[in-house]
Order: sequence, then C-alpha cells, then structure tokens
Amino acid sequence: MSAALPPVALSLIGIGTGNPDHLTREAQAAMQAADLILLPHKGEDKAELAALRRDLCDAVLTAPGPRIEGFDMPVRRSVGDDYLAQVDEWHAAITRCWQAAITRSMADGLAPRTAGQPLQVALLVWGDPALYDSTLRIAARMQPAPHSVRVVAGISSMQVLCAAHAIALNGIGQPFVVTTGRQLRKQGWPPGVDTAVVMLDGQCSFTELLDSDGSDMDAGLHIWWGAYLGMDRQMLDSGPLAEAAPRIVQARAAARERHGWIMDIYLLRRGG
Repeated sequence: MSAALPPVALSLIGIGTGNPDHLTREAQAAMQAADLILLPHKGEDKAELAALRRDLCDAVLTAPGPRIEGFDMPVRRSVGDDYLAQVDEWHAAITRCWQAAITRSMADGLAPRTAGQPLQVALLVWGDPALYDSTLRIAARMQPAPHSVRVVAGISSMQVLCAAHAIALNGIGQPFVVTTGRQLRKQGWPPGVDTAVVMLDGQCSFTELLDSDGSDMDAGLHIWWGAYLGMDRQMLDSGPLAEAAPRIVQARAAARERHGWIMDIYLLRRGG
C-alpha cells in the first residue's frame, strides 16, 4: 500500500487547545494550503475530540478548502510491562493508518491542487508538535519518506495553564522540569528543581507526594491544575497540595465520567 503513495509534503500543525482563538495565523494558512487534512477518530467515547478538530476546520477554512479524511486511531496495547515496545507497536500501526487514509483519498480522485507539486497532507496536533507528542516520530516511519516535513508551532497546554492561573512558569533564573505522571510515580520529585509541570497523567500522580494521612511529604508543595483548557468547560483549581489534591481527584473523576474523556495538566512548585 505504501508503494502507491505519491510524494507527500507533510505539515504537522500545532492547534493549541483546539480553541480557534489560540490558532496562529501560520497554522491557519497551513491548514488552508493543504490538499488533505487527516483527522483521527479515537472511538465513540472520545468522538467529541474528533468533533472538536472538525469544528476547528469549519471555523477557519474557506472554500475551496482541503479534503478532510478521517481514520480510526489504533488502540495501544497496555498489557505487560514493556511500555516502550507497546509505544513502538502503536506508532507503527498509526503510520499504516495515515498511509491507508492517503491512499484511500487518492483512489477517490484526490490530487495536488498545484500540478507538479507533492500532495500537501496536514495533521492537526493538540498543543505543540514538539512537546510530549509523537507525531514527528510517527512521520519518520512513513515509507516512502515524506518529500518534506514542516512543523507549525502551537500554543502548549503548559502556556495556557500558566496564563489561566496568571502565574509565572519558573522562578527568577530558575530551571523547571516538564515530565509525565508515569515518571512522577516511578521517580518521585525531579531532582534539582523546585517547579515541575506534569503532563499525560491519567492517575492523579500528585497524590504519590502525599503521606498516608493526606499530608504533604514535601512541606510547602503547591499545585495549579487545569482541565479542558481554553474550552467553555475549562476547569481550574489551585492551592497547597494537601488541600487541593482531594478536590482535584474528585472533580477530575466527575468530569471524565460526564464527558467520556479529559485532558488536563498541572504545575507543582515547592514553596508555593
């Protein structure tokens, strides 16, 4: 199937939180210039995520615009402790889905709008494609390799979180760490920093920093949390970790139950 692919110019477009107001002019122009935009579907429980991308396209694209083609997102295997192997298999499966969607569109008559140029294919990436996102690594697996790969920077959820809480990301002249919930659970507090931004955490890993009685093991930890950032349903909470953690755990579970999905992020800081 991949041998049938034409030369492809791939654009990985950061779309921020999905709020059209967060889309840069460069991102909007790249979307408009595409021949084909690929939109993933992640199952019925996350159908709203695909709808958000589609709504974004409806909000900013003008005719004649690109063809929009959906594809079913593979489910990552989660059984076993071979996490990196699971991710590798998942990325390979996603690559095949991209290529199948491109081939399917060509079979339906899609061709470059500019004769003699590569087919312009775009993917819309939450946040920024360079920050805790695998789209670049998946693009590197395509065979044949893309004629070109362009990355359009987007506003990250980390930036939107700090703006929503009106806080500075780092202390004056101080470093910070961006990590994952999985790493926080396995490694504990990152060494050498007083500020940690935690992404990709479906298990409220900040609770691992509390004693069994709910008190703060590292006195003075403060949390700033946000979910559905940039959306009408945006949720925020902050405070000393020992006080805010139970509220966040409860609010997060209720929101996920209500909507079927949740995207959230939080910042932890020693000394408040």
